[in-house]
Amino acid sequence: MANKNLNAAKTAKKDEFYTQMSDIEMELQHYWQHFHDKVVLCNCDDPYESNFFKYFALHFNHLGLKKLICTCYNGSPIQGDELTLSFDFGDEEPKKIAHKVVITEVKDLNGDGAVDLSDVRILLQNDKNVLSTLETGDFRSKECIELLKEADIVVTNPPFSLFREYIAQLMEYEKKFLIIGNVNAITYKEVFPLIMNNKVWFGPSISSGDRKFNVPIDYPLNAAGCGIDSNGKRFIRVKGVRWFTNLDHKKRHEELDLVCRYSPEEYPTYENYDAIEVSKTSDIPYDYSGAMGVPITFLDKYNPEQFEIIGQTQGDSGKELGLRPYDRALKKYNKSLRDGQLYYMKNGIPEKPYARVLIRNKYPRL
Repeated sequence: MANKNLNAAKTAKKDEFYTQMSDIEMELQHYWQHFHDKVVLCNCDDPYESNFFKYFALHFNHLGLKKLICTCYNGSPIQGDELTLSFDFGDEEPKKIAHKVVITEVKDLNGDGAVDLSDVRILLQNDKNVLSTLETGDFRSKECIELLKEADIVVTNPPFSLFREYIAQLMEYEKKFLIIGNVNAITYKEVFPLIMNNKVWFGPSISSGDRKFNVPIDYPLNAAGCGIDSNGKRFIRVKGVRWFTNLDHKKRHEELDLVCRYSPEEYPTYENYDAIEVSKTSDIPYDYSGAMGVPITFLDKYNPEQFEIIGQTQGDSGKELGLRPYDRALKKYNKSLRDGQLYYMKNGIPEKPYARVLIRNKYPRL
């Protein structure tokens, strides 16, 4: 179901997935120290719908932000219930237009003793310097790149179909960031080298299960787990979601407790690469010093002080690692065998595990 939703987004370019506030709050609590006196850019975020905008507007003073910038590509497909933004089109129909919101302070404008969404709404409706239009709002456009240059930290849920291009732009302009993507993005040739060289890693708050995203009114709800909530908003559930970041956090430095001992009977050796198969992260042996193939979800527990990442086995990466071609005679036992992918023998039958990350324990207990 999860992959069905993600593949549909890539094919139909339906990338307007609105992240739940609870997921944003759970992740952002690990990074508060990074935001003081910083310019935050949310460049895939319509304030009509974006909980990223609402989060940073509400926490503007608590985080000590210098500036908050949000940009929207084509306006909102549906009017938000909590924030109402408007442009003057005279007698014409309201248009879905690209715009940006820039906030440099958030005050208690309604005098109720607290800063809340009512204050943000008043600020947006009454300060013409805050809300302005853009030509396209595309993060790749010249005007949005200028905003990117100004930013210290980028936080958003970028389009699934443009994840490669989006993260490449962040790296090109050397930006700190916290963004949402699919766990399989680590297998992309544009992304994995960043993971391997400790330039990008996973955030701490999501490591399993699915996540709920609100979607526009025209998004098809044709998979299990999709529906309409009590507020009348359409949603889907997506598995394999992760936070990608280059902001440091404590969990990244927690040592993985290893309790299994290596034995040749328990850990088969690959036929086409000098490494052993470890089917679960919890089964990594504490006393093995060689290369190991582990699930990509190992990266949820990856500590760069404890492990070295050697490579990964999807696409052309396996060939680049030097994986030997498979024996063509084995094709009759497993039709899915491909060059550039790991396999091992089990009871005379070739077994090809799902995508693997190759790692080495830096300090095995021998």
